[in-house]
Amino acid sequence: MSRITIKDVAAQAGVSIATVSNAFSGRKSVSPDIIQRVEDAARALGYQKNIAASQLRSGRVRVVGVLVPSLADTFFASLVSHLEELAEADGFQVLVATSRDDARHERAQLDALLGWKPSGLIAVPCTNQIPENLRREFPGLPMVLVDRIGEDDLPVDTVTVDNHTAGREAAEHVLDLGHRDILIAASVAALRPIAERIRGISGACHHHAGQPPRIIELGPEVETGAARLEAWLARNSHPTAVIAMTNVTTLAVLTAFAQRGIDIPGAVSLVGFDDYAWMTARKVPLSAVRQPIRDIAAAAWTRLMERMDGSEEAPARIVLEAPLQRRDSVGAVPA
Repeated sequence: MSRITIKDVAAQAGVSIATVSNAFSGRKSVSPDIIQRVEDAARALGYQKNIAASQLRSGRVRVVGVLVPSLADTFFASLVSHLEELAEADGFQVLVATSRDDARHERAQLDALLGWKPSGLIAVPCTNQIPENLRREFPGLPMVLVDRIGEDDLPVDTVTVDNHTAGREAAEHVLDLGHRDILIAASVAALRPIAERIRGISGACHHHAGQPPRIIELGPEVETGAARLEAWLARNSHPTAVIAMTNVTTLAVLTAFAQRGIDIPGAVSLVGFDDYAWMTARKVPLSAVRQPIRDIAAAAWTRLMERMDGSEEAPARIVLEAPLQRRDSVGAVPA
């Protein structure tokens, strides 16, 4: 399926290519009726305005788009930072957009990115579903999807971590120290990476303890998550161990524990996710699953470069390990 061009828009609208160009650029006067016809034609065909066409054609600028759910989440901010370093080394500029974990905003941000006609795209979808305006680009735009891959057999390269094994190892760590009442602090349990971590934890709990973990959804924001967990702790018996599914939920758990005066690991043990320097810069360093963020970025960038260079290999399914870092935040079950 070839990409829609300005010539296609002109034919659909029944005007000349020059008229379409003027309608988009505003360089010459075009009647409001003609502008409306051109915009309707572009919308019907799924055409994005080529904002950077002149630069890209001249070779003066090489642009790659990066879409992530949020830059407030350290994981995604770190991913963008590493991609920017890799892109700069290869002579590319990076355009970054965030979906704010909202599917409607994601579609709008994708349209904005695609309007620059980037040489390639690295995207972390905000849900398990691929946005339709992104799916339309599969045949022609070099692309790598990262982290939140909710569908199998996609016709593009993907880079993920082994979330199931990461969850299982985190659970086995607390189970080996005698914990049986385990709480999973999830962001959004339906997201496939989170669901896979939960599946790994649940399987380990059933195998070693014969009982499932409890689960609470805290959402994608620290403040909201902390409030939800604090309210939950006020209504329910406290678990002996908590396994947080992201760095955001780890911070939310720590905030709620601080507000309620819960000692780690004296009262409740804690395993975090997305191991960062701040997790060790504490009186009690946190045990945490470490996602290899630098390796994730490198794998995604390498595949994108190969696609932009014309590689027609079968889509790669790159799955990296996310090892558990054992520290002092997990102790034996309190008496």
